[in-house]
Amino acid sequence: MAGGNWTTQNKIRPGVYINVVGEKKAVNSIAERGIVSVPLILNWGQPQQMMEINAESNIFSLLGYGLDAPELQGLASALNRAKTVLVYRLNEGAKANASIGDLTATAKFGGVRGNDVKVAVQENVDNGQLFDVITYVSSVQVDVQTVDGIAALEPNAFVEFSGTGALGAAAGTRLAGGTNGSITNQQHIDFLSKIELQDFNTIALVSSDESLKAAYAAFARRLREVEGRKIQVVLAKYPAADHEGVISVKNGVKLADGTIVDAEQATVWVAAATAGAAMNKSLTYEAYEDAVDADVRYTNTQIEAALQAGEFVFTASNGRAIVEQDINTLTTLADGKSQVFAKNRVIRVLDGIANDLKHIFEASYIGKIDNSQDGRSLFRSECVKYLDSLQRRGAIQQFDSQTDLTVSSGESADSIFIDAYIKPVDSVEKVYMKVTVK
Repeated sequence: MAGGNWTTQNKIRPGVYINVVGEKKAVNSIAERGIVSVPLILNWGQPQQMMEINAESNIFSLLGYGLDAPELQGLASALNRAKTVLVYRLNEGAKANASIGDLTATAKFGGVRGNDVKVAVQENVDNGQLFDVITYVSSVQVDVQTVDGIAALEPNAFVEFSGTGALGAAAGTRLAGGTNGSITNQQHIDFLSKIELQDFNTIALVSSDESLKAAYAAFARRLREVEGRKIQVVLAKYPAADHEGVISVKNGVKLADGTIVDAEQATVWVAAATAGAAMNKSLTYEAYEDAVDADVRYTNTQIEAALQAGEFVFTASNGRAIVEQDINTLTTLADGKSQVFAKNRVIRVLDGIANDLKHIFEASYIGKIDNSQDGRSLFRSECVKYLDSLQRRGAIQQFDSQTDLTVSSGESADSIFIDAYIKPVDSVEKVYMKVTVK
């Protein structure tokens, strides 16, 4: 369905076109948040495909490691916060393989994890005419097949078999030759073209490449302003974006076991936490799980300068690493955007309203009701119920259904115009206290 911002009422495609401005401080349900996408260079997995991963996924088969492995530390941190992670493996690499007599075992995917795969062939203890073909990843047995010959073997999650003839007993043979390969920026461009077709809330870019950061920032701006997709991207050390759709992470954290998660790697946690945060929730002073310190500490003056520049900073606090302030990179206040647009909690509210009203209209009204007073009143009542529910949750305040929402006919016979005045609720972040000593 088409969408985006509008200047004049001259759109061609049927759709919902929404402008969110700061003029007045500035299916009937609140959409579920929590989908983050991360393009990564990985040791295992389907290349250049979106893999939907959640708490119930068989992560070992999909990515070659358990969630507690250092190689998947970023994914583990993301699943602490997000409902779903759309993992996209950028690299392909070479597949490891080994010959075991007439049997050839080839890793299902390219990557160095294939070098940890081992295949053993043993005579079956119950039937001497059969063989057990066992696949291990490191020391973990992942598959066993009892067959009478090579032709009867089926591929498993880690190995594909080929060859003809009989099997013979062989000790565990390790596959070799697996490499991760290299990538260019084109793989990232391919990822962006594919993720645009998916539903998601945020993207994390784990990279220090300035040209890639610019491309991802431009992608967020286009999706928000042209396509009407209210998403955010999280980049490391890129406050130059100066846009509410881009969060710039200045530093990272130090975990309890001594692992350093730098700013580039910390983008995954920030994107997941942003995606998973409710509309009435701020990440200000939120603690990064299992982190005991910031990887780089800053002075008070440096932190203030970073916040004024639109940077998302981790600071040390009582043996934890916390978010100093939940902000995005917007610092230039123009085009109807006031200072509140720099607060991610506010953006979540405004984005949620835009996305949810679009969903309500597309699901139940577009092409289904007359553009008459009765039809517009019906849709207005749905909008009022939705906004009232946000007010009850503490996401917005001072909403008056009698004065703050109008639904009128647009400039063409098939369009309507919605004029809504919304006041998002921000979190208390500053307390000024006066103590008088008697």
